[in-house]
Amino acid sequence: MPTVTGVVPGDELGTTLMHEHVFVLDPQLDRDLPHPEWDEQAAVDAARDTFARLAALGIDTVVDLTVPGLGRDVARVRRAAEGGPVRVVAATGWYATHVLPPFFGTHGPGRLLAGADPLEELFVRDLEDGIAGTGIRAAVVKVVSDVAGMTPDVSRVFSAAAAAHRRTGAPIMTHSHAASHGGLPQQDALAAQGVPLDRVVIGHCGDTDDLDYLLRLADRGSYLGFDRFGMEHVQSDEVRLSTLLALLERGYAPRIVLSHDAAVFSRVTPPSWRARATPRWRMDHLSTAVLPRLRAAGVDEPTLDTLMVANPRRILADA
Repeated sequence: MPTVTGVVPGDELGTTLMHEHVFVLDPQLDRDLPHPEWDEQAAVDAARDTFARLAALGIDTVVDLTVPGLGRDVARVRRAAEGGPVRVVAATGWYATHVLPPFFGTHGPGRLLAGADPLEELFVRDLEDGIAGTGIRAAVVKVVSDVAGMTPDVSRVFSAAAAAHRRTGAPIMTHSHAASHGGLPQQDALAAQGVPLDRVVIGHCGDTDDLDYLLRLADRGSYLGFDRFGMEHVQSDEVRLSTLLALLERGYAPRIVLSHDAAVFSRVTPPSWRARATPRWRMDHLSTAVLPRLRAAGVDEPTLDTLMVANPRRILADA
């Protein structure tokens, strides 16, 4: 199982946060319009402190779903994780909610310069050979659709992800827009191109309390990402917990994973804003607040182990 600091046996992943971000940046903006709160060394130090705190709370592995389009830099993440107690899993994919960069409009099958789809080639290279010459291999493919739905460029990313899955077996994890039931067309697109839906995690399912929608996703085989705890400007933890408990009562623990979608630094929602507006949106929130509330509600340790250990291991290591 590849991580940013080396390969580990899949059965050693342990307790895993399945959808987080270490550094969310934008290389062109970082150069031309630097963010006043960004200090690389301070951010790396903050990430090291975050990983140390997570380890003290029993977290063993963090899946970093920062991909191109969000300023992925796995070498920087490796600097933060080296010598530390938490393993970090890297992702490939592309973050585009509407359109891709202009390059992709002229490169690929049937386009001006023709040839193979560079998205597919990028994803496969990241998974098989390593990312950007670092030797760090991705372990998952991240894809995105949002309120705009499956636009032509978004559909192209999903097609490339499906092709990469067929070639490598890598699982696919999504960002979805739960309010518009966006996970269903994501499943349709991936299934139509040969991806078994039990190799797919539909992200941000906890943003809705529509149980009928969530049960449809799970009954088709996908995992549900309850992966935004603490992100209360989108949905309250109370609603997320109530919805999660309803699913657990119906026996769906084997189809659910937990996380925060938090970041050590994000220029989209920078630290000063997070501290003021969403102070609980941190990678330690599950351990310090959510899991205790689940235990108090009667969720037993084997079920928590299913959510935090067994399901992540099955997704990440059982390709």
